[in-house]
Amino acid sequence: MMKTQNEIIKQGYDALINSLGVADTIGFIQYFSPGEGDYTKERHRWGKPRSFNASLYKSPNFNYGDSPVACCPLRVPF
Repeated sequence: MMKTQNEIIKQGYDALINSLGVADTIGFIQYFSPGEGDYTKERHRWGKPRSFNASLYKSPNFNYGDSPVACCPLRVPF
């Protein structure tokens, strides 16, 4: 008996989840997803790239009296 396309897809997802777990399966699928838009054309609309510090200082939650560690929502040690 031949499997339907949906049965094959379900079996494939089940195999990935059993092998990688749910979170890594999602990451795997996202890696191969084509996305949308045209990065080469659209990147010019975004303007000049900023450094992490420049982005941080422009954040509406940034207080100039705070240290970068205190204001960073991820609490990343520098």
